[in-house]
Amino acid sequence: MFEVNVSDEVATALAEGRAVVAMESTIFSHLGLPSPANEEALARCETVVRAAGAVPAVTAVFDGVAQVGIGDGSRERVCGPAKKMAERDIPVAIAQRWEYGATTVSAALVLAERAGINVFATGGIGGVHRGAELTGDVSADLDAIARRAVVTVSAGAKAFLDLARTLEYLETAGAPVLGWQTDDFPAFYTQSSGLNVPHRVDSAEVVAAAYRNRTRADQGMLLAVPIPAADSLDADRLNAALSAALAECEQQGIRGAAITPFVLERIAAATDGDSLPANLALAEHNAEIAAKVAVAIAQSN
Repeated sequence: MFEVNVSDEVATALAEGRAVVAMESTIFSHLGLPSPANEEALARCETVVRAAGAVPAVTAVFDGVAQVGIGDGSRERVCGPAKKMAERDIPVAIAQRWEYGATTVSAALVLAERAGINVFATGGIGGVHRGAELTGDVSADLDAIARRAVVTVSAGAKAFLDLARTLEYLETAGAPVLGWQTDDFPAFYTQSSGLNVPHRVDSAEVVAAAYRNRTRADQGMLLAVPIPAADSLDADRLNAALSAALAECEQQGIRGAAITPFVLERIAAATDGDSLPANLALAEHNAEIAAKVAVAIAQSN
């Protein structure tokens, strides 16, 4: 089993029973948001986490070493060139001493759980892809969410996925799906996918209580947080852009992990760049709600 290098600040917070929020690094790397938006996203997420009384802990692999929490000397590195790293890639990243493995949701959850962190903030999760009944294309994010004892806080799942099947998969896997002050499952750039969440929660204390009462030691849960209304995109415009991008994926034979960056790039172009500030807003909002949940869990222990 691999070892995790936990930063002094994060290790101290955990030892003292204080709140910590894990974050993935893909969104902050060159694989996520373009520069300088990625640096802005990192700064904004860290700021709101600290303001809520928690400690931010970015996850990554640097020079073959799994890291949870970064110092000032690594901030520029986090926002630079990287290899995308899911859970399955962690052993290879360590064995081959990758210079920088940027964590996706599944990899970040592994590192968070190993470090003893119980709340994780991200933008949007992966899920069941459209046409998965033929391709079998289901994101590793879903099993990681279900079997890592961590609350995953996200703006729902990316809108180009099969969201109904994504919710069904999470139910089968035994992962509670909670809607933050909403009855609707959000769809990343928009507040509602038109689907209901199984359970609405209106406070961080209720989320903390649900976490304490999980049915398995390794049971995780998803807290779906709608993008703030002022930052959401027009649903009709977004759906038109999605349909065009997915049709182009089909024509070009784009599959698997390559779909996400391709579709997001096409959406950015079709929305005249409006998707970029929306990305920043939802990432910041998710981090803030995650910090509130982390504080509630810490206070209840």
